[in-house]
Order: sequence, then C-alpha cells, then structure tokens
Amino acid sequence: MPVETPEIWTVSQLTRRVKALLEAEVGFVWVSGEISNWRVSPAGHAYFTLKDKDSQLDAVMFRGKLMRLRFGPDTGLDVVVYGQVTVYEKRGSYQIVCEEMQPKGVGALQLAFEKLKRKLAEEGLFDEEHKKPLPMLPRRIGIVTSPTGAAIRDILNVINRRFANVHVILYPARVQGEEAAPEIVEGIRVLDAYSVDVMIVGRGGGSIEDLWPFNEEIVVRAVFEAKTPVISAVGHEIDFTLTDFVADVRAPTPSAAAELVVREREALLGRVRDLRASLLKDARRVLQQARHRLAVIQGSYVFRKSDELVRQRRQTCDDLRMRLEDGMAACFRERRTRVERAARSLALLSPARQLQRAGERLNTLRRRLFQSGITATERWRARTETLRARLDALSPLAILERGYTLVFKRETGELVRDAAQLEPGDSVAMRLGKGGADATITEIHP
Repeated sequence: MPVETPEIWTVSQLTRRVKALLEAEVGFVWVSGEISNWRVSPAGHAYFTLKDKDSQLDAVMFRGKLMRLRFGPDTGLDVVVYGQVTVYEKRGSYQIVCEEMQPKGVGALQLAFEKLKRKLAEEGLFDEEHKKPLPMLPRRIGIVTSPTGAAIRDILNVINRRFANVHVILYPARVQGEEAAPEIVEGIRVLDAYSVDVMIVGRGGGSIEDLWPFNEEIVVRAVFEAKTPVISAVGHEIDFTLTDFVADVRAPTPSAAAELVVREREALLGRVRDLRASLLKDARRVLQQARHRLAVIQGSYVFRKSDELVRQRRQTCDDLRMRLEDGMAACFRERRTRVERAARSLALLSPARQLQRAGERLNTLRRRLFQSGITATERWRARTETLRARLDALSPLAILERGYTLVFKRETGELVRDAAQLEPGDSVAMRLGKGGADATITEIHP
C-alpha cells in the first residue's frame, strides 16, 4: 500500500489556525488579575501582563480604549478586563486585547476621583492662599449651568427674592455627559473674560456619573485659573466634587450659592439705616463739641480784649522799627569811617605811585646794565685780539704761508715726517699755504 505523505504546515499557517480557533472558541471574555509590567508605548498603546498566583496572560489595550478609562491603571492594581482572546502572530503568543477595564473591588470613578484629588492637592490647587473673597454687592453675576435644569431656576428665584437689581449672565452649558466638561471650561473662560463680579458653576444633584464633569481635570484647572471669584454649587449638600475643593467658596446647593452671592435687600437697607443713624449721631456729637469749643474761645481774653492786644502789638512794632532805624544809622556811620580810613591807606600805598618808583628804578638799572655791557664787550674784544695774534703765530698755516708744505699718505692719512715712510709709487696729498695738490712718489732720497 502506498504511504501517505503527511501534511506539513508552516509556522505562520499553524499560528493563524490557532488564532482562528481561539477567537472562535473563546472569543470575548471577562478576566480578572493583577497588572504587571505596565508600560505605555510612544504611540499611546498600553502593554501589560495579567497574572494570578499560578499563571499569567499577555494583554494589550490600544490608545482609543485607554483614553476612555476614568482611572489610571498601573503595576500592582487588581483589575477586571473585558476583551478578545487572540494570538500575536509575530511572537506566536496568545494575548487578550482589552476593550474595557475596571478596578477590582473599587469603582473606577471613585478610584479616578481619589487619584486626581491627590495629584491636584500635591500641586497646591486646593490651598487656602489661592482663595479669593466674594464681593459684598456684585452687579454682574455669571452662571455656568444648564439653561433647562432646576439649578438655574433655583438661583434666579433666590436672586429675585433677595435683590432683583442685579445683572445675571448665563452661559448655557451641558452639565452631564462626555461633552459637558469642555463646555463648562469654555463658559468659565468666557465669563471670566467678560469681567463679571462673581461666578457660580454648578448643577443639581445626581449620581457620581452625572456629576463627573465637575471632577474632570480641565474643569478643575479652569476654575483655579479664573481671576473672578468662583462659587461651586454642584449637587446636594452631601455631594462633593473636585470643583468644590478648588473653588473660592463651596455652596451645598445652587440655592445656597445664590444666597451667598446676593444679600437680602431688606437686610442691606436695614444696614444702611443703621449706618445712617450712627453717622447722624456722630455728626451731632462732633457738632456739639465744636460749639462748646467755639463758646470757650469766644469767652477768652483774645476775643474780649482784641483791640488792646492790637494796640500793644502796634506799639511793640513801633519800638522795634525805631530801634532798627537807630541801629542802621549807627552801622552806616561805622562803615563810612572804615571806608574813609581805608581810602587814606590806599592813597599812601597807591599802585600807581609804586609803579612809577619801580619804573624809575628800572630805567636806572637798564642804563647801568647797558654801560656794563659795553665795558665788558670792549675788555673781551681786546683779550680776543691778543689771543688771536698768539694763535696765528703758532698756527701751522702761518708756517705753510712761508713756503713749507705738509705731506700725507693718501691711503692712511699719515703725516710724512721722514722719507723712509715713503716708497716709490706711493700716492700722497700735499697741503700748501694756499690750497693743496696730489702727487705720486717716483724716487726716494734718504
């Protein structure tokens, strides 16, 4: 009998077959386990391992599903995931592709709430030093809430009842669902730029899911960054959101927020009446004190004897004026005497007279100097003539003029005193009494 050749599969074929079987037979399942080796790729996809005490399972959660989680998964967290069991063909390993994830034992929203609360608290967003005071009597009140909800009706009813003379600006925003948080943020920024005096952000009560937009990080940061005082009025008195912690004031209900913003008109009017009465009382007291002081002053000697005081002061002024005139006259006399004495001294020591005497002395000295110069010049001229005559008598030139000649060797400039210094053919220079000449030695005569 012929032997049948067994069917041989490639690795890829076998892997695809196993992948198809897993997806068909197991498919989508819920799996619980502890997260291990949690890491997020640059593309935003999460890769991790689910494990229990006996086994482990590779898992992946892609970016789109991961962004929808309301808590932050991390290594060591017990979770329950829902996804499709399949095979990653490149490695030939089976894994679960997660579609949903929930923390095990704690609600995802509550876990996200606590985690974000800790993060924002560490950044200082909830610190009291950032809280702004509410205005005493705002003229423009901004409200960010749903235009159809019960919160806006409660707020308007309280404002109209307590003080209707205010300007209310409503920014309509959804307060529930995935699109609510961006609209709330936009409303806060628009009203803050519009320069309202105070802002109410809130809604009526509901479940934690319904109130979740007020726990979103973008909403919390928008409230923190607002320059306008913000009142958080979310839910009922027992409900707390992260907006309550970051707002400048937390109101338990929207109605309570309106009561915090707008004081009762009658209470304000009563306060004004009290202040007016207190002001009138103080004014009467000050006026009475002024009248008493005026009466005391009117009864004083200054008012009763004012003419006498003026006469005394006038007489004193006259005495002082006469003393001043006498003193000025005496001072002028003394100054005149001193000037006359100085004029006489100046006449004796006149610079003109001193210059005249100095000029006469200078002329005398000039004549003496001129005569001395002439005498000295004649004396030196006579002496110079004597010395010149003696110099001429001793001068070699005078000897040369009597017919003698000086002979010098041209090469060395040596004066020739002996014929032995010369040789035939030497070139010599001769200095005569007048002028000179060059010659060549042809013969030596010892």
